[in-house]
Amino acid sequence: MPNDLMGRIALVTGGGRGLGGCICQTLAAAGASVVATDIRLESAEGVVKELSRQETKPQAMHLDVGDEKEAERVIAEVIDQFGRLDVLVNNAGTDVTLPIEELSVEDFDRVIRTNLRGSFVLAKAVFPHMRQKGRGHIVNIVSTAAKRTWANASAYHASKWGLLGLSHALHVEARPHHQGDSRHCRRDANAVYP
Repeated sequence: MPNDLMGRIALVTGGGRGLGGCICQTLAAAGASVVATDIRLESAEGVVKELSRQETKPQAMHLDVGDEKEAERVIAEVIDQFGRLDVLVNNAGTDVTLPIEELSVEDFDRVIRTNLRGSFVLAKAVFPHMRQKGRGHIVNIVSTAAKRTWANASAYHASKWGLLGLSHALHVEARPHHQGDSRHCRRDANAVYP
């Protein structure tokens, strides 16, 4: 993979395992310095240990994406330490698979808090910084659950459909501030609609 992200700073939520761990590895392989965040700090530290073999400077940080104050603090710390944040990947997610009549309001709220509200809070925290710099990327991991539905996943679908809407709204807000080739920005935003 070409080092097209060399010197860039990337923060990945839910970066301690699964898809988040793979995203961290891919970003590091492209030359980015990765901040792997996770609600389970030890999981993020495990990913960072693997990434340390590369020539980047990975870090692990605890982050509960649903905690607004913690999210703001983490974004501020990364920007303070590195001087910028170039890429935010909102990957953290959860699900409760139950028929709607068995799904509690608390479980519904937990899924929305993690999958949708968390992405909003982090985007809101980093957006002014990226706007001032005239560049940056916010990547929201949406999944096919925002395009098709299946039974016993009402909270998950609601969160992912909402996240897709948030993603498109952010794209529209960010476009006037993007310095450079805006074709790249348009292509990314429309990728969910082949």
